[in-house]
Amino acid sequence: MNSKLRFFLTSLFILFVVTLYAAPGGDIRVSGVVMSEGEPLPGASVLVKGTHNGTVTDVDGKYILTVPADATLVFSFIGLKTTEQKVNGRSVINAELIPDSEQLDEVMVVAYATAKKYSFTGAASTVKGSEIAKMQVSNVSRALEGTVSGLQASAPSGQPGTDAEIRIRGIGSINASSAPLYVVDGVPFDGSINSINPEDIASLTVLKDAASAALYGSRGANGVIIITTKQGQTDSKTTVSVNASFGGSSRAIRDYDRVGTDQYFELYWEALRNQYALNTDKYTPQTAAAQASKDLVGKLMGGGPNPYGPNYPQPVGTDGKLLAGATPLWNVDWQKEMEQQALRTEIGLNVSGGGKTNQYYFSAGYLNDKGIALESGYQRFNLRSNISSEITGWLRGGVNMSYAHSIQNYPVSSDTKTSNVINAGRLMPDFYPVYEMNADGTYKLDSEGKRIYDFGSYRPSGATANWNLPATLPNDKSERMRDEFSGRTFLEVTFLEGLNFKTSFNFDLIDYNTLDYTNPKIGPAVNTGGGVSREYTRTFSWTWNNIVTYDKTVGEHHFNILAGQEAYSYRYDVLQAARSNMAVPDMPELAVGSLVTAGTGYRIDYSLLGYLINTRYDYRSKYFFSASYRRDGSSRFAPGTRWGNFWSLGASWRIDREEFMQSATDWLSALTLKASYGAQGNDNLGTYYASSGLYSIVSQAGENALVSDRLATPALKWETNLNLNVGIDFSLFDNRFSGSFDFFQRRSKDLLYSRPLATSLGYTSMDENIGALKNTGFEIDLKGTLIHTRDFMWRMGVNLTHYKNVVTDLPLKDMPVTGVTRLKEGRSVYDFYLREWAGVDPDNGDPLWYRNVKDAQGNVTGRTTTNDYAQADYYYVDKSSLPKVYGGFNTAFSYKGFELSAIFAYSIGGYIVDRDVTMLWSNGSNPGRAWSTEILKRWTPENRDTDVPALKTVSNNWNSNSTRNLFNNSYLRMKNITLSYNFPQPLIKKISLSSLQLFVQADNLLTFSKNQGMDPEQGITGLTYYRYPAMRSISGGLNVSF
Repeated sequence: MNSKLRFFLTSLFILFVVTLYAAPGGDIRVSGVVMSEGEPLPGASVLVKGTHNGTVTDVDGKYILTVPADATLVFSFIGLKTTEQKVNGRSVINAELIPDSEQLDEVMVVAYATAKKYSFTGAASTVKGSEIAKMQVSNVSRALEGTVSGLQASAPSGQPGTDAEIRIRGIGSINASSAPLYVVDGVPFDGSINSINPEDIASLTVLKDAASAALYGSRGANGVIIITTKQGQTDSKTTVSVNASFGGSSRAIRDYDRVGTDQYFELYWEALRNQYALNTDKYTPQTAAAQASKDLVGKLMGGGPNPYGPNYPQPVGTDGKLLAGATPLWNVDWQKEMEQQALRTEIGLNVSGGGKTNQYYFSAGYLNDKGIALESGYQRFNLRSNISSEITGWLRGGVNMSYAHSIQNYPVSSDTKTSNVINAGRLMPDFYPVYEMNADGTYKLDSEGKRIYDFGSYRPSGATANWNLPATLPNDKSERMRDEFSGRTFLEVTFLEGLNFKTSFNFDLIDYNTLDYTNPKIGPAVNTGGGVSREYTRTFSWTWNNIVTYDKTVGEHHFNILAGQEAYSYRYDVLQAARSNMAVPDMPELAVGSLVTAGTGYRIDYSLLGYLINTRYDYRSKYFFSASYRRDGSSRFAPGTRWGNFWSLGASWRIDREEFMQSATDWLSALTLKASYGAQGNDNLGTYYASSGLYSIVSQAGENALVSDRLATPALKWETNLNLNVGIDFSLFDNRFSGSFDFFQRRSKDLLYSRPLATSLGYTSMDENIGALKNTGFEIDLKGTLIHTRDFMWRMGVNLTHYKNVVTDLPLKDMPVTGVTRLKEGRSVYDFYLREWAGVDPDNGDPLWYRNVKDAQGNVTGRTTTNDYAQADYYYVDKSSLPKVYGGFNTAFSYKGFELSAIFAYSIGGYIVDRDVTMLWSNGSNPGRAWSTEILKRWTPENRDTDVPALKTVSNNWNSNSTRNLFNNSYLRMKNITLSYNFPQPLIKKISLSSLQLFVQADNLLTFSKNQGMDPEQGITGLTYYRYPAMRSISGGLNVSF
């Protein structure tokens, strides 16, 4: 032991002496700056070639190193080309590292694996988690509009916590679901996308064609959205990150303009006068005017208070004008009365890190997003734990666990109910008071000196009597509570180099509770004692995957084979109950109700078993081929049709790696031509018992019986999608500019359709596979860095999608009209089928529509006009809700620590039937309902050239659906704009921080559209539905890590 110690010390002394002797003569001190694309590069490696002597650059890209005077320095960094420089006695050596197109070939998460963008045979787009987190949305799906080509994302409701409606490359079915499959951390996800904290997302990949999605078989027909959550990094120190933002929201679009009290009274006087004047036996023009003045207040206010006070019992004279001095004693903006201060708070914390064998990521998040509508809002609490470990050299494992608890306060928004908070505020005129008023315009007070809510028992039919939402909503409840617990576990065994086996067991547990309570203290429910209803649903699903992969390179040949099995089980339980006549106020519990009004429950079981294989091969990293096959069996179908086969073939060619392209390497980084074709299935038919005959329970005279109400359809089978994709991906100037172009054709066949049956058979319809449709289009995606200097950078990206939809097969030539559409071979499912507006008769102000003229044999020989809406004919009006072009663009400017970024979404050429504005188009037949300012253009003898009919108090149906309320829905919306500042590293290191960023951001800040009052971001159906308005959110905050 002593001899070894002496030897070590002697060697160390000799080395020290030699070093001292050599330093003055052969070594020099070298310093410099390493740059990349005009920016200092921290963390770059500087190494003396052939030795272990080296260092890394600091946060400013600077380094200092003592080296031999004749040494060669090697500069390197991941993703950049390594460069060498000889010292030759120099003391200052700067280096510039340029991007390496090989290393910058983006790695994407795809079905059960990963793939490089420029060698992938399928069509896929990736969005970074940082881009999603930047947008102030409570739901990931609502951040996708305008960011991914080929993807339509529209929010049918602006209510916080509501999902966006997503379609990838168009609709894939007529009756079955066209929604994509969501996959989280490699496994199909049954929870709500709402439950995922955007801050936890590392990346999001959208799979669009057969080559990318066929491995998901029966559930991949409508595309796949893969969400990958963040993980800890190997050999990284523990990092704690905190983010917090605070702000508020308001309407993104100002609502429809409405006439005020003075205009309303004059207009309704005109409607009364016109109606009276039609009865020439009873009225002359003069007496009709006098009667209108006399009846006006009574028609609008009944026995309620006159808004002009007792001094003006007839505020409008016989000339149709307000009397001099007549002024409303109150004007109530009901929309503002039903809005609240909409504050938004979001706080997140995450801890991540890892060593060589164990990595971890933990996070917690809180969101409180108040809606603008009274009593609406959304709260969410998130917890996540992602842990992975290299247990041995041949065994890896991991556990991802997440929990989310959310509460959505959700005022009832069904258009069939008066408690539609958005529609109600829009339709109530200003002259109906919220509180009871004295004749002189002062408030009536109760015994405690408080104002008394006015429920308007005197209000006419158009103004909804016995109703006051500002009074009742704070006392009622409409709550949606969701608890979601998800687990992703895996073990991966490496048997030998390239051969792996991975088993994964995963589950999703969702408890969903709804509470709807009508209070018995105040409002219409006082007479019935109020009521409460609850619904409890539990969803539990599990997925078990077993996947074997083999990866091998033999010379210039590379093989990758993946094979596996997937089992899936789904169970859905429902319990519902309702009671009324509440014994105790302020206690929204079923036990308090004395009268049972409803109660039911049921269970649904569904299972799926699949076997899959995927083979990828490439030769010399230039020619790539892929093939996949999956066989699925679904419990939805009868045994004879239960199994379906789904497959894909794909190929890609790295043209830039050919010898004849070598002269272009100085500007061409990558150029790939790709093509794929395959079949995918869809068993999401809206029922879990698609092939079974169903029965209903009928009770009569105290006896129960089962009655058949649906025929068994044992021949029912999968819907099938055949997908063709041909595309080009390219990258220029060391990946400074990149883009892609894809042509696609998506053919859907064997579509589920309910064929009508003769009523004499006892059934209305029978489900069959008898429809087909086709989507054909193209996508363009471009991005690049336009300017890049040491201090300034300008990046920009744009995407565009165009496609056409056509129905190619239907069971009947004359399909029934459904809403504003009618299916027909050769036409799109998005085409409108409406009565056609013909204008206003200039002689009498009647509305006109077109109708067909037929000969004796019933053949159409022409058309004429009619003022009877019921006699008008339907027409295909050559307008579609499908836009000609849709997409988005983004841009970002950075200067030193500042960055300004913006994301825009646009849609061009699509049309929409606006049912919201027609509620404000009454011709006078709905007294007390608010009027659009468009009514000011109505027909009068002095204004005959108009398309707004004359006012009367009898309905003329001019506000019924026709091309009159069909509008071009093109728009441009700034989805997000963010200004941020990152503090310099030398400054924040003094306070022991790794990073510090301050930011201010806004969502839906600007919207450009021709349709005043209508939010253009509507559902894909092309029909407005009294939607909760989109919100403009503005907030500021900070991100800090240490």
